[in-house]
Amino acid sequence: MASVPLEHLPWRGRGQADLYQWNTRQARHYSCSVCGIYTHHQRRSKPTEYGFNVACIEGVDPLALGPVAIGDGAAQSLVRGA
Repeated sequence: MASVPLEHLPWRGRGQADLYQWNTRQARHYSCSVCGIYTHHQRRSKPTEYGFNVACIEGVDPLALGPVAIGDGAAQSLVRGA
């Protein structure tokens, strides 16, 4: 995950996003309605800032970014630590 202000969110498929909220419903979590990947979220603590899944950016290879934590969302486990 990386952070960016809302106006710079680098994701084009907003029309294909599913929204998930729980508890206070202040934070917003989005996933792709086509493939199900977790794409981005609006933070409760800083609503003008979004966290986004770097692997969703076209042309970016997250494995080439250096030592970053990589998780297996389906298994809810860490594949490689930072």
